[in-house]
Amino acid sequence: MIRKSILVFGLIVGLFSSCAEEKTPGLAAEGPLTYQIIQISTSLGDMYAYLYRETPLHQSNFTKLANEGFFDSTEFHRIVTNFVIQGGDPNSKDADRSNDGNGSPGYTVPAEIDSAKFKHSYGAIGAARSGNATNPQKASNGSQFYIVTDQNGEPFLDGEYTVFGELVKGWDVAKNIEKKPKNANGLPLDRIPMTVKVHQYTQEVLDAMDIVIPEY
Repeated sequence: MIRKSILVFGLIVGLFSSCAEEKTPGLAAEGPLTYQIIQISTSLGDMYAYLYRETPLHQSNFTKLANEGFFDSTEFHRIVTNFVIQGGDPNSKDADRSNDGNGSPGYTVPAEIDSAKFKHSYGAIGAARSGNATNPQKASNGSQFYIVTDQNGEPFLDGEYTVFGELVKGWDVAKNIEKKPKNANGLPLDRIPMTVKVHQYTQEVLDAMDIVIPEY
């Protein structure tokens, strides 16, 4: 097992077939277009993310869980210096921290790996999964995700995990989370809960927030 492996266990195979467009019409038929932005809030600040429409299974699954409040009160349960911060495990909501990193919603999401286009660059958002020995299809955990915090990226992960989005604001927050004290397993000594919300922002709002939508 490599030093910087993404650890997730006990996954059950499942499937999501719906997709969500990242650019949707406003409420009025003649209104402005809006862009779907994910807000991940913590006590250390807010991060904002854009999810790729080219990974529709992961995009729609993450958006669905966020809209249902699934991620709220889950924690960033694993931090590795100059590598990743990882969260989204429902097990992290309770008082027992010994099983954090082992949970899921009860299903997996089929891999949508396109390493030619979406790489593990700084701020990339990827889906955690179990190892190749038990998961040769590289299916993703249904909820656990990680954010790359190495400013040089982590190219050795390309082709192994689905990258389905990236931060568009709040890289400093991710780095601050990464720097928190942790035990030998990467579990933060202080709990770092999150809330996750889905927003539809117009270009005017994005400009005011200094958010640039990536183009591929």
